Amino acid sequence: MAPKGKKAETAVEEAHGYEFFGPPGAFVISFGLPLLCYAFVFLCNDVSGCPAPSLLHPSALTLEQLKKEVGWTGFSGLINTNALLATLGYYLLSLTLYSFLPATEVEGTELRTGGRLKYRFNSFSSAIFILVILGAGTVVEGANFRVWTFISENFIGLLTSNILIAYGLATYVYIASFSVKHPKDPSLRELAAGGHSGNLLYDWFIGRELNPRVTLPIFGEVDIKSWCELRPGMLGWVILDLAFIAQQYRNFGKVTDSIVLVTFSQAVYILDALYMEPAILTTIDLIADGFGMMLSFGDLVWVPFTYSLQARYLSTYPVELGIKGIAGVVAVQGLGYYIFRAVNNEKNRFRTNPNDPRVKHLKYIETAAGSKLLVSGWWGTARHINYLGDWFMSWSYVLPTALAGYVIKDAAKHPKEALAPDAVFFQNTYQKFAVPGEAKGWGMIVTYFFMVYFAILLLHRERRDEEKCKRKYGKDWDRYVELVPYRIIPYVY
Repeated sequence: MAPKGKKAETAVEEAHGYEFFGPPGAFVISFGLPLLCYAFVFLCNDVSGCPAPSLLHPSALTLEQLKKEVGWTGFSGLINTNALLATLGYYLLSLTLYSFLPATEVEGTELRTGGRLKYRFNSFSSAIFILVILGAGTVVEGANFRVWTFISENFIGLLTSNILIAYGLATYVYIASFSVKHPKDPSLRELAAGGHSGNLLYDWFIGRELNPRVTLPIFGEVDIKSWCELRPGMLGWVILDLAFIAQQYRNFGKVTDSIVLVTFSQAVYILDALYMEPAILTTIDLIADGFGMMLSFGDLVWVPFTYSLQARYLSTYPVELGIKGIAGVVAVQGLGYYIFRAVNNEKNRFRTNPNDPRVKHLKYIETAAGSKLLVSGWWGTARHINYLGDWFMSWSYVLPTALAGYVIKDAAKHPKEALAPDAVFFQNTYQKFAVPGEAKGWGMIVTYFFMVYFAILLLHRERRDEEKCKRKYGKDWDRYVELVPYRIIPYVY
């Protein structure tokens, strides 16, 4: 939102209280969110329905019946060797492309302790490389391309593998952080302002070291946080979407406009983020947050496996939107993307070159810290207007699932329901079909979760931003709030 002045833009006071309700919140998030990921997989499934039928009748719910409906085979079914090896292979491929493809080297913002780290950026070309390979395989083998079938057959194992990697990575960087020569490390390593509270669980969760790096044989130095931010998880999100398109085709012999639209909308967002990779250097994640379980799990697990929920749903119950439906969703997506990109471009241009003809007319106030806070243009309409575009785009991801919910039944046992116009048959059996039935609308708890969660996430992030800016700018921030009174939505909030 503002360019760096003579003092580091990232300067933050060392005094820093707990966030996320401290250690109790860290515990719930660290060990509760993985369970929620599993709940989405099992309770919205291709065995019995979305949600599992027994959940619609809680008074008659039994654990044994629920296990049968969700396809539970025991804890051993959560992980398998092939899924783990495939996940490690994917990470190794991503790391190889990071190290050996041509890249742009960019300096980060000035650290609190002085100096700037250099970053190697080529995530967009890395993604294109992988997507071209996947595209070639699909051209040759179609929906039965081995990568697509492997993902469908090992989805739970892939989820578990990424959870284990996230836990392992968070633990590694926590232990490694104790070798930082605080407060001024000659290698430009530094602790995150809010990450060294002294509480083991909380610091492990929030991230003790700001920018942990590791030097690997052959691959060289890798900035763990920036690498995780856009590589395995973000690209994994679109790969999962594509796998679900292939799964829908195998299930029903067609690909619907709804799943194409969801995947296209999300792919635009993902590829844009990869293409604009240097922009992450001015985000809170990079300049203020340490790298711990919060970011490790968020980047590697939460993003790919929960943000792809809509495509996964549509792979089992296809929805046809038609021209009007597509137009409505695209309009919402276009509005969100326009706000998102215009706002962030304005910020980045003003930060890097205030004399750029596109932003030099903007008004600002200068703070005692040497920073300039915009009070006109996009950032003059609301202090965190960028989040509004993000939220609008989240609508376009969930709307194509319509009034979600389905029940999977056997045609021989339910011949009348099998004749319903909204019944869809799985072509691999021709006996099993999905129909909304009594589940209609209840599936929205899963498919619309992203929109609600994202709103909560953005509101929480906005509050964190406000606290950090208040600590940094003091009375200057109070003056800024008077000039720009709205937080996210002009004239509303």
